[in-house]
Amino acid sequence: MATQNTAPVISGIEALADNYDVFLCDVWGVLHNGVHSFAPAVDALVRFRKKGGTVVLVSNAPRPGRYVLPQLEQLGVTKDAFDAIMTSGDISREAVEERSGQTVYHIGPERDLSLYNDTDTIQAPLEEADYIVCTGLFNDETETVENYRETLDVARRRNLWMLCANPDLVVDRGNKLIVCAGSIAAAYESMGADVYWAGKPHRPIYEKAINRAADILEHPVEKKRVMAIGDAIRTDIAGAVNFGIDALMVARGIHGHELGVDAGDALIPERAIEWLSKQAIQPTAIIDYLSW
Repeated sequence: MATQNTAPVISGIEALADNYDVFLCDVWGVLHNGVHSFAPAVDALVRFRKKGGTVVLVSNAPRPGRYVLPQLEQLGVTKDAFDAIMTSGDISREAVEERSGQTVYHIGPERDLSLYNDTDTIQAPLEEADYIVCTGLFNDETETVENYRETLDVARRRNLWMLCANPDLVVDRGNKLIVCAGSIAAAYESMGADVYWAGKPHRPIYEKAINRAADILEHPVEKKRVMAIGDAIRTDIAGAVNFGIDALMVARGIHGHELGVDAGDALIPERAIEWLSKQAIQPTAIIDYLSW
């Protein structure tokens, strides 16, 4: 594991690929930005798999993995770049199924309603619901957390439990930062409410992803042979480090502005090291963008 201020800046993953059997790779911010895929990143994963590596995409998408696959294909993330996908939607789906027969108030766009497909979940008004599921904002192009203050006040008075199906606070959509479900859930939790966080940086999604890799490889996976790849220090890197696996941080993601690469400029190692020195969690290495 890297120690404080020592994470090296690398130019590609080829030099370290032989150290790992499994990559747990983030999706949004590493493989695509919601508008188009990143060809060098897709190519890097394809090359890793050709060398015998296994890739499990680990995403905080609030929909089960099978519903994320069509979007990946549409954006240009080809199937030969990964072996499986595990999402916070998969974790959320299990939590919903455990509450069979209860009513839910859903906060989030209509596209996320696939979370409830083939369940007996009944949606209800906030004043009548048994619990809340937050997958995002109803309109993340125009709304902020402030638009939900009244809703959160009502929910808190009713002492409703919230399932946060996407722990991300923000993501990049093109060149714009978009508020995610995690920001609403964080506001609710700050009010003293009970929030269950599905997905990164929490342990269950890593356990399930590694178990999936073990099924693919047909043998147990050693943590020292696993590396997580992601662009968010709070979720991707912290989650991996706390789980006990190595982590490669991609600079050209949600921290791009802080690291000086959001305008297309190359990552400056000194700036990366300075930024990392201020972080409580350290990656094993940092890279400008995922490439071979």
